[in-house]
Amino acid sequence: MRIADNECVGSSRLYEVLTREVTKHEWLLSLCEDIPKGQPAPNLLFAAVHELVLQHSADELATYYPSVTKSPKQAEDVFPSFLAFCHTYESEIRHRLRTRRVQTNEVQRCAYLYPIFSKIQQQTKRPLGLLEIGTSAGLQLFVDQYAYEYNGVRFNRINASSVNILATVESNEPLHLEATTSLDIGTRIDVDLNIVDLTDEAERSWLNALIWTEHESRRQLLQAAMNEVDFNTVTLIEGDGVTMLQELVSRVPETETLCIFHTHVANQMSRPIKEELLRQVERIGQSRDVFHIYNNVQDRYLHVDLYLDGQLTALTYAETEGHGRQFQIMTSLDSLFHQGSFE
Repeated sequence: MRIADNECVGSSRLYEVLTREVTKHEWLLSLCEDIPKGQPAPNLLFAAVHELVLQHSADELATYYPSVTKSPKQAEDVFPSFLAFCHTYESEIRHRLRTRRVQTNEVQRCAYLYPIFSKIQQQTKRPLGLLEIGTSAGLQLFVDQYAYEYNGVRFNRINASSVNILATVESNEPLHLEATTSLDIGTRIDVDLNIVDLTDEAERSWLNALIWTEHESRRQLLQAAMNEVDFNTVTLIEGDGVTMLQELVSRVPETETLCIFHTHVANQMSRPIKEELLRQVERIGQSRDVFHIYNNVQDRYLHVDLYLDGQLTALTYAETEGHGRQFQIMTSLDSLFHQGSFE
């Protein structure tokens, strides 16, 4: 029931109702036994059904989905239709549960990455070398190519982007962003156990299905980003980002500021793997300066760790809403840059 109370309430009434009903139904729970260990079962089940609903829009269940109809029926009455649909398409659902992963490529999360990368570049005065772990389709690596609006104020005005990211920010200090210059990003590397290929319509369909049915603005943002970015400027690597990290870092030139980042990925890692990831970053930090931007390792907060001249400064930067629509800055990034020089 945690997902119903902590994630669905106020965000998706349909999934809130379905979550509470599914947990009481033995056959539906048995479906979830096909889900690989470490995958969030509710998200995967609902995405599998959502994709099929989009493909079978004449089914009764589709009348409850805002992503299919402009006038959806009341969510409170959905369960009988949901159960019947799952029986009808059981084999297709089971196939998706076995073979697909929850890899929501949430472009909106760039809202809190952009101020961090902007501050890092302002301080280091070098191009950024971005290395994202668990990147899915890699859309967050194009953080410099989107337009941003914080609390109604537009930043990054030189970007004539169709991807306009709006976010609400709470902070004791105003956001200081470079409003007239773009980020200078050199290397872009993304690594994932299962890279999502956006040239494949089936992959694009799955990314769309992962977005909750009521979240039309997220869906539009995803479509705009998928249609706009140029994947010829990024290196997509399929593999384990933790075990491959040392080798991947070697691909980022020393002339660039190394930034390793991952958002809402570590929650799918076991504790030993999380600890190994932190050890790997520490080893890298003994030979070159590195920023590590992440959440869901020690806790759910957004952290920025800096290894500068081999010394660690760890900062808890913000409390963030899961989809990036709002965040509360807890500590100024300025405190990262007091211990040494990047010259």
